[in-house]
Amino acid sequence: MSEVIKETLNKLKEGSISVEEAYRTLASYDHLGYATLDIQRERRKGFPEIIFGEGKSKEHLLGIFERLMGFHKKVFATRVDQEKASYLTANLKERYPKEHFQYRNDCNIFYWISHDYVEIKKTGYIAVVSAGTSDFSVAEEAAVTAELLGCEVKRIYDVGVAGIHRLLDKIEMIEHSRVVIVVAGMEGALASVVGGLVSKPVIAVPTSVGYGANFQGLSALLTMLNSCASGVSVVNIDNGFGAGYYAATVMAVIEQAVAEAKTLGREEK
Repeated sequence: MSEVIKETLNKLKEGSISVEEAYRTLASYDHLGYATLDIQRERRKGFPEIIFGEGKSKEHLLGIFERLMGFHKKVFATRVDQEKASYLTANLKERYPKEHFQYRNDCNIFYWISHDYVEIKKTGYIAVVSAGTSDFSVAEEAAVTAELLGCEVKRIYDVGVAGIHRLLDKIEMIEHSRVVIVVAGMEGALASVVGGLVSKPVIAVPTSVGYGANFQGLSALLTMLNSCASGVSVVNIDNGFGAGYYAATVMAVIEQAVAEAKTLGREEK
């Protein structure tokens, strides 16, 4: 960080960057009155702050989204309903006519990627496995989150334990992934089955899909937490975003380890 500060101050002194550009680089947070944005999160954690749209007014959501656009080349918000998405699109397109804004109504994610953003995809892929079609929106929240964080995703949907042969037909693809996200409602058994079959880390996502005794996902959550399969971790009910983010973090750690190993190999030679 100290090198970044020195470099930025030198550029400001030389006049090669503006005061606003220097601020965007050095400020630790940005205060909007109703929100305090963690604008250094990308440098600290590898990914920028991501907006949780549920519960926010459309005006606050717009203000936060637009302000983050000033600091990053990619911004996205989860749990954005159709009304808020339409409001964001109308206002942002008016102010930034050359930019492209996208809304995924199948998983309620609204995002923007700058026209000059250069994506560097992580090697390998994440397998997102869902039990049933009713789990689709949560699975897509996980998949799209991971994709927006620079990961390749392969989707393996509707392979629940009620017809386990469907899962076994896809097990080789799942095994060749680097991380597996398993999304399941009802009793949530799919995560244990996958965890017992593959060598990769499994991130289990319980969904609120199920009949009364499912208790809005509590039964699936408890099943996954009590899994006898090793290597299974669990996020909260319907938290596809959390699973996608965690999987992308694992992918980033692997990427860093591979890069360091290559560097070490070159140095040894």
